[in-house]
Amino acid sequence: MGKIRINNMSFHTFNGVFAEEKKLGQRLQIDAELTYPIEEKVKHDDLKETVSYADVYQTIEDFVLNNNYNLIESVANHLLKKILADYPTIQAVKLKVRKYSVPIAGIFDNIEIEVSGDRHHE
Repeated sequence: MGKIRINNMSFHTFNGVFAEEKKLGQRLQIDAELTYPIEEKVKHDDLKETVSYADVYQTIEDFVLNNNYNLIESVANHLLKKILADYPTIQAVKLKVRKYSVPIAGIFDNIEIEVSGDRHHE
């Protein structure tokens, strides 16, 4: 089964529990892995035979910029459901959502949430 990956999409969002996060916002970075039977479906070098990653990117961007949650877990779960609903030819989706500038006393790069789902478990 083929994979289409869109990596390191970055967005300035206003997700978070704390007032500073909701006011100032922070960067979220998202990786999307889409499972699609490329080997079987793409035979004629035609975009209609595959999933337009430009469309998927636009869906992700619109969702992330227009929805705010307290938890990035909620961002990931709701976005996962949206992609599966909007793109019925995609067999499965894996998302990684990374949050930077997290207000925790400590030294680390980011916090990352990973979720996955498929047609059988929508």
